[in-house]
Amino acid sequence: MAAKIIDGKAIAAEMQDEMKVEAESLKREYDLTPGLAVVLVGDNPASRVYVSMKKKACARLGIYSEEHKLSSDTPEHDLLELINKLNVNEKIHGILVQLPLPDHINEDKILNAIDHLKDVDGFHPINVGNLVIGKPSFLPCTPYGIQQLLLKSNIQIEGKHVVVVGRSNIVGKPVALILLQKTQDANATVTVCHSRSGDLSYYTKQADILIAAIGRAEMIKKDMVKDGAVVIDVGVNRVDDPSRERGYKLVGDVDFNEVKEVASAITPVPGGVGPMTITMLMHNTIKAARLRTIKH
Repeated sequence: MAAKIIDGKAIAAEMQDEMKVEAESLKREYDLTPGLAVVLVGDNPASRVYVSMKKKACARLGIYSEEHKLSSDTPEHDLLELINKLNVNEKIHGILVQLPLPDHINEDKILNAIDHLKDVDGFHPINVGNLVIGKPSFLPCTPYGIQQLLLKSNIQIEGKHVVVVGRSNIVGKPVALILLQKTQDANATVTVCHSRSGDLSYYTKQADILIAAIGRAEMIKKDMVKDGAVVIDVGVNRVDDPSRERGYKLVGDVDFNEVKEVASAITPVPGGVGPMTITMLMHNTIKAARLRTIKH
């Protein structure tokens, strides 16, 4: 039996419809429009695409958005000065600095400078610490999106063995922590594997839910997956494809055509996890606005 395809686009659209209603009610009840500032340093083509998608999502949901484009040779102190201004700007509830940053800028210093109550990316050490101890304020968008994909697809997490392949600070570690929490939306047993784990398939074949976030094209093959497992593919890799006009295609970390024959459910690439990342960013921005309102 072929796997159920988990449609991230449809789930994201449904969630965004709900968020639009929430943003409208904040406007109506508190005369408050959630505000997001996105900072882009340099001219990375992929980053430009992401920023434009975020801008469109804000417009669709009724979220105020500001875009700050800085040249790639912008000094670090100028970027820090901009962040300080955004920290005290009452129209802005969420601040996102698009990564990667140019080499001369210290990424940690920049992320730490963002007010943790406006850190809608969930990367500030205070928010990471809250996640570790089970008191999250803002969850990182991609891992949070993965949890929502599972829940909205009626896939049980509680009591299941989740195997995460990849240990990055952006996906691997936080998704493991989110699914480990002592809540009814989590309560999984979690194993984290990585490039030094030895026999990777020994671990992946034990997974009820397999999350691939290792950044290697189609690395997870059919013989590495248990029959009936749920497979979440976080990877986005460009591979050459002369048959396409642009000369390449996007594939995940999972060999989709092989693995869909044994999995019970699987996310495609593109159209799986990707749309959820921006959706959870919108969710965090609305949440930040609501928290500010309640606080005042």
